[in-house]
Amino acid sequence: MTLVEYADFQCPYCGDAYPVVHALLERFGDRLRFVFRHMPLDDLHPRAQAAAEAAEAAGAQGRFWEMHDRLFENQLRLADEELRGHADAVGIADVERFAAELRDRSHAERVEEDLRSGARSGVPSTPRFFVNGVIHLGSPSFAELSEAIARELNLTVA
Repeated sequence: MTLVEYADFQCPYCGDAYPVVHALLERFGDRLRFVFRHMPLDDLHPRAQAAAEAAEAAGAQGRFWEMHDRLFENQLRLADEELRGHADAVGIADVERFAAELRDRSHAERVEEDLRSGARSGVPSTPRFFVNGVIHLGSPSFAELSEAIARELNLTVA
């Protein structure tokens, strides 16, 4: 069972969905695989692209999920120097390399791949979830997503 989320680190609605994802992972445990895809909406959120690239730069040093969490928990702190501070806070070993990769936009193409994937999949806005490959057009609430996942897993919804 796979849950895919297209999100923007600066989007307040994605920030609201962040704890929902954690609750779903806790509820379904190893029966649920979570995949995060970037969809920075630069026209609305000018720091979203940089934040997405920061997550990928952290991922290049084995700290994607730690940075993912840190960015959602600090959505109003996404300036370049703050991103560097987040890298240090999540334990990135080589913060200078991280900063150079951000400056050089080394991960821009990886983020662009996710944007293209979202466009091909018909993602209209963020956050947008797919439950086992089927777009979830309802709200990103725990109740709705939990019910959709449980249905896919043939579980009784509590």
